[in-house]
Amino acid sequence: MFFQEPELQYEVTVEQPDPHFAKLLQQAIGGQEGEMRVAMQYMFQAWALPEGYEEYRNLLMETAAEELGHIEMLATAVTKNLRGSPKQMSEDAQETAATAAAMTGQNPRQFLSAGQSAMPVDSNGVPFTGGYIAASGNLAGDLYANVMAEATGRTLATRLWEYTDDPGMKDMLSYLIARDTMHQNQWLRALETLDDPVPVPASFPQKQENQEFNYTFISTRREEQPDPGYPWTQGESPDGMGEFSYAAEQPGDGEVIAPQPDPMTNDEPNRTSESDDSDDSTTSGK
Repeated sequence: MFFQEPELQYEVTVEQPDPHFAKLLQQAIGGQEGEMRVAMQYMFQAWALPEGYEEYRNLLMETAAEELGHIEMLATAVTKNLRGSPKQMSEDAQETAATAAAMTGQNPRQFLSAGQSAMPVDSNGVPFTGGYIAASGNLAGDLYANVMAEATGRTLATRLWEYTDDPGMKDMLSYLIARDTMHQNQWLRALETLDDPVPVPASFPQKQENQEFNYTFISTRREEQPDPGYPWTQGESPDGMGEFSYAAEQPGDGEVIAPQPDPMTNDEPNRTSESDDSDDSTTSGK
């Protein structure tokens, strides 16, 4: 169940409307690094948790609801940047909506399809897709995915902050960047509360995996190289259940040759043998 309050989570002001920046802000709404992604991701992760995981479900749902508020903030920012822009266009340009949008660096669909307002798309106008969402049903794996999601989201927000000179937009983005900092840290702390956060899934018996390769860094270099002595080629593994080692080459075996297809499904043209070619040549020459 959800409830709605008629106020923004954080004030959004735009002093100098900029249609081009509105287009860039769309990435923070419907892009792969955007707020729609994390809001849906955290919800579906929460809905997958069974009885006994109430504290994690609450953490995920509380954060998902906050991310919905971020979508509202960004949509408001997009609309305020699109409407009332001081940029002037010629009367001829204004006759065609698409041309008018192009003159300001705006996504034409923000004008044509949304009446100068935000859309559930990225900065290229590509619709949001559920393919961005990571919700595996494994809490540890999902928390690692959440750290990555917040890291890429924070990277995007900092780039947007650097791009704009508008004080209001910088203030809003500063808030969003701060929340990304908190969310990264909360997911990392939540991981620390799990008994076996690595490897994922921890429920699979490690004795069933190939013991020769489960903690070996295997080089893919053409020429064999000595152990470089990196932290991931020697020493104890982070899960405390193995010692890293180094192999200079892949195990290697077998050939990449496909089995013969079923004749009923083979639609390749019949190959002509060399002898047939020879006979055809002789015949044509007579």
